[in-house]
Amino acid sequence: MAGIGYYTEEGLQKLKDELHQLKTVERKNITAQVAEAREKGDLSENAEYDAAREAQGLLEFKIAKLEDVVSNARVVDETKLDKSKVSILMTVKIKNLKNNAIMKYTVVAENEADLKLGKISIDSPIGKGLLGKRVGDKVDISVPAGVITFEIVSISL
Repeated sequence: MAGIGYYTEEGLQKLKDELHQLKTVERKNITAQVAEAREKGDLSENAEYDAAREAQGLLEFKIAKLEDVVSNARVVDETKLDKSKVSILMTVKIKNLKNNAIMKYTVVAENEADLKLGKISIDSPIGKGLLGKRVGDKVDISVPAGVITFEIVSISL
């Protein structure tokens, strides 16, 4: 069983859409593949049937896992967020104090992370390091390249 996950309205809707796709389209496709393979004769030597059944099992596992995530999901109420410190959904401008590079990230739930769009996971090293920090705070964050000191430049929603 998954713990409670926090999502934006948009992120939760994506999960629900994916679940709907898996249940209504993918499930029918895999059932048809199993039936087609079954019609090909002796099941004891039918690799196609075994593969289809394995794919069906994996799909059902994925559906069950996603149902659990959706049932435990909580939508973050943006109006109740403390905008004075870094938390989920906040956009944070940080300065790398070693090279003075400024980066801007939005802290999001793990499944909504997309570095190309500037969305970092709340569970990533940088996301965890920034949580609870305020403008002006300096924080040392361990990344694969070593420890980098960042300064919080701004926080916004």
